[in-house]
Amino acid sequence: MASELRNYDQELFWFQRRLSLAAILVVVCFATLLGRFVYLQVFQYKHFVTLAEANRIDIQPEAPNRGIITDRNGVVLASNYSAYTLEVNPQKITDLDVAIDEIGKIVEISARDRRRFKRLYDEFRTNDSLPLKSRLTDEEVARVAANRYRLPGVEIKARLFRQYPFSELASHVVGYIGRISQGEKERIEQQQLTSSYKGSDYIGKRGIELSYEKELHGSAGSTEVEVDANRRVVRVLSRKPSVVGNNLQLSLDIRLQKIAEDAFGSKRGALVAIEPGTGDVLAFVSKPGYDPNLFVDGIDTESWDALRDSPDKPMLNRPLQGGYPPGSTYKPFMALMAQELGVRTAGQTISDPGYFRLGKGNWNDDKPGGHGLVDMVKSIVVSCDTYYYQLASELDIDDWHGFMKKFGFGQKTGIDIDGELTGILPSREWKAKRFPKDPKLHVGDQVSLGIGQGYNTFTPMQLAYATAVLANRGVAYKPHLVKRIVDAKTGEARLTQPSPAYTIDLKPAHLDVVFKGLAGVVTDGTGRTAFLNAKYVSGGKTGTAQVFSLRGAEYKASQVAERLRDHAWYIAMAPIDKPTIAIVALVENGGFGAEAAAPIVRKVMDAYFNPALLDAAIKRDVPATEAIAVAAAQREVKRAR
Repeated sequence: MASELRNYDQELFWFQRRLSLAAILVVVCFATLLGRFVYLQVFQYKHFVTLAEANRIDIQPEAPNRGIITDRNGVVLASNYSAYTLEVNPQKITDLDVAIDEIGKIVEISARDRRRFKRLYDEFRTNDSLPLKSRLTDEEVARVAANRYRLPGVEIKARLFRQYPFSELASHVVGYIGRISQGEKERIEQQQLTSSYKGSDYIGKRGIELSYEKELHGSAGSTEVEVDANRRVVRVLSRKPSVVGNNLQLSLDIRLQKIAEDAFGSKRGALVAIEPGTGDVLAFVSKPGYDPNLFVDGIDTESWDALRDSPDKPMLNRPLQGGYPPGSTYKPFMALMAQELGVRTAGQTISDPGYFRLGKGNWNDDKPGGHGLVDMVKSIVVSCDTYYYQLASELDIDDWHGFMKKFGFGQKTGIDIDGELTGILPSREWKAKRFPKDPKLHVGDQVSLGIGQGYNTFTPMQLAYATAVLANRGVAYKPHLVKRIVDAKTGEARLTQPSPAYTIDLKPAHLDVVFKGLAGVVTDGTGRTAFLNAKYVSGGKTGTAQVFSLRGAEYKASQVAERLRDHAWYIAMAPIDKPTIAIVALVENGGFGAEAAAPIVRKVMDAYFNPALLDAAIKRDVPATEAIAVAAAQREVKRAR
């Protein structure tokens, strides 16, 4: 009965319908798969091939070797060496302190390493890894590599490091490098130099390292490698080598530099020695200095605070950024100007009673009772203030400004490191802008200017440049610290300053008078004691510059706080008949120039004219690698203390 009730035709119909639908569904699915396959293989072929290649091929940037810096005799002042660095990527770590503690169980992480890492992390906030410990030993590298599976975000990288073998010596000249900041990255992008800096973490920050960054840096290269799914290198496909930076040969003589720095001892100050006939800067001293090696790995907070907060301001580049009144070192230039402007002749005399009266005011000479009859040569030799008080009162300030400007006073000299101060060379226009409530430059203002006081504010570099131009009888060479740029690949060298910048038209007879006065300072004047029995004939001028106004009171150094005492100056040139060296020395709060600054210049000049003294200043028989190791060990001992 049941079989009689079933409708086989109907069941067969629905079965066939279901079978047809299933077949259609299968065909549609296969058609979809086939269409997708065709789309991916034909229409999207290039796109996916590119993605596959990107997964298979990795482009690894190669930072260039930085150029070497040497002194004029080839002594290396800045070089490179390679070492392993333990680096941490903060973005891949949840708790940095815990992670560093774990790393510390494998390799020693000092308190200084932690402080430096924290300062770098706070300053840069980068997605890149930051160095935690530098210069790993082979054993430390092996230990970290063996435990790397449990140290996410930790890498070992081979890095090039900058080394300054002479530490603080010439630190303000050479400068230092440091990690590239966000602002510097943006500047690199704006200058379209991104490709040259791929793989580079460091850039010049100060001194020659900064001002010659483009020459020293070179261009980045790259290596194309094939990698597996775990990003491990399988093979090298191609390599574009990096281009090493150019080498720099400085005009500096590091032997003379060391003698000059040692001569200062613990005193603060500046010294610049220039070769007048070329503009070569032979010595460039700023005391105290700093150790540029502290900045290479990233300076720690404690060391930075010590440098920043020191009352001695070791980071201040005094020859360029220190503004001081020149004191009596200004007088030879005043004497030359008086002749050139027709205000005085060499034989014209004044009677010095020990003071200069203008209206109801008196300007006292340094010698009570005065110097009697004084002509121009004697005014330089005995440093007669009264002579220059009177002279200054008779000059037109704008004529004065125009003459002194030619010698570089109150102007940037254009020396090839950054940060130079302009200084102040007063004029009517300057006074009106600076003091709008009292815009007139009074004769009383000029009287103080005549002896290098008042508004006069110059840098030691400006005074050294002016002295060099005077020594070269008006022929001016732009002062420079880099003498030659040497192509690291070809060895071809080019001079940075091959010819004079300009010439000041000066009458030889007028120059002779000033030179006679400068020579007299050394034989009979304030510089006589310091240069007694010298084996060369020099000319010079002492100077004492007030730090604050005495308001008519008598100056007694013993009764004045040390940092309020007068600055001591000395300018010099030798041999006096045809100078090959011009020197300016400043001792901050040193008192009298003859006592504090002149002896320093004497030591430098003695060495300059005596090769044996120069050669004894720097030991050159120590291999470079040994010197680097010794310097590094000495720094570690200092830090431990």
